[in-house]
Amino acid sequence: MSNSNKMSAMDRITSILDDNSFVEIGAGVSARATNFNLQEKAAPSDGVITGYGVINGSLVYIYSQDAAVLNGSIGEMHAKKIARIYDLALKMGAPVIGLIDSTGLRLQEGTDALNGFGSIYAKQNLASGVIPQITAVYGKCGGGLAVLTAMSDFTFMEDDAKLFVNSPNAVDGNFEGKLDTASAQFQAENGNVDFTGDEETIANAIRQLVSILPANNDDEAEYLDSQDDLNRETPDMEAEIADPALALEDIADDGLFLEIKSEFAKEMVVGFLKVNGATIGAVANRAATFDEEGNKAEEFAPVLTVDGAYKAESFIKFCDAFEIPILSLTSVEGFCSCERAERAIAKAAAKLAFAFADASVPKVNIITGKSFGSAYTIMNSQALGCDLTYAWPSASIGMMDATAAAKIMYADEIDSAADVQEKLREKASEYAALQSGIEQAAARGYVDTIIDPADTRKYVAAAFEMLYSKAEDRPLKKHGTV
Repeated sequence: MSNSNKMSAMDRITSILDDNSFVEIGAGVSARATNFNLQEKAAPSDGVITGYGVINGSLVYIYSQDAAVLNGSIGEMHAKKIARIYDLALKMGAPVIGLIDSTGLRLQEGTDALNGFGSIYAKQNLASGVIPQITAVYGKCGGGLAVLTAMSDFTFMEDDAKLFVNSPNAVDGNFEGKLDTASAQFQAENGNVDFTGDEETIANAIRQLVSILPANNDDEAEYLDSQDDLNRETPDMEAEIADPALALEDIADDGLFLEIKSEFAKEMVVGFLKVNGATIGAVANRAATFDEEGNKAEEFAPVLTVDGAYKAESFIKFCDAFEIPILSLTSVEGFCSCERAERAIAKAAAKLAFAFADASVPKVNIITGKSFGSAYTIMNSQALGCDLTYAWPSASIGMMDATAAAKIMYADEIDSAADVQEKLREKASEYAALQSGIEQAAARGYVDTIIDPADTRKYVAAAFEMLYSKAEDRPLKKHGTV
């Protein structure tokens, strides 16, 4: 898959790391296998360059597969070099970055290659939740190698690369010309890839991601100096909240919000920002996206979907593992109602509820719009352990939409009224005042403070600064089972 206009394995490393910081490890390693005359083929570094360097001064370990050497295929020694990098990264508490460009298993090495695959999976398992694992796919990444990307925390994919377990032509009823299931677009839209772009874009995005993440799960959260005023007003928040990615840019230091999986389950936004110099993970319900001219490009129902729940759950688990506080912007009126959703929505919603409740990091929730029923409860409500809950004056919390509730509760009165619509409005207004108004939620203690949208940034900053030393006791257990 590699060609002359693509970077070499070493060029990819140097494009990501700080200048002149890369130190290679294991350059003299070569394959031990001799079957099928393998020893007669030149295999410098056994097809993978491994070592360490720094990104903005922070230590990282990195490996880059060389498609020019045995097609970057993974054999025994190739796998041992990657495993060695993981061992060092775990000892030092530093991220691992894997750059993939390979045809997969080295067939000439048979079970030795299979065992090598397994050893990499085992190292990824040990590293999961301990150090960040970042994978970028260039060229081909097929079969069991695709599992390696899925075991990473974040996956980047070059626009022309191919990522698949089964190639498009091997999928029953499909062929590449019909649907390229290995393409970057397909993988991103289905949540298997976090970011796509050309090689330069990927290099810059990896650098940005590493700079915003902690080095490991024991890395003390640091408050870097920020020149952005903590009390800065956010006057456009209400106008932007339909697309919370825009609202989160307003909240963030210097307007920098890094969205994760932006092409997957767009009705749910997840990503990272810094507030008061500290990294925060954000989860938010999205109603629309806008084009460059500010016109509405896409619109989404204000409901919790299966994909959205899974997307948020995975992100929350990462944040909790690495002690990253969580901010949620909630505006959700129920669950997606369709046959496909009904197959999995209960389990997906359970996983999201479990993730929010299980997370022991500081959690702040802002109710920005209508929030009804169990979907509201699942989205980081106080009942699930949210530490501080704020709400905008225009928001509402309740069992369901006031009009729908009035139709059920006062059906006889409404049906017998001379003016049905007027009676419905009257009863809906009465229900909203008694049950759905944000003041009623605040009166019952479910909302801590009703805030002006323009003051959102300063409340968020103050909340997380107050929660910096949060600690809580939990029942002793190995792990949950949801």
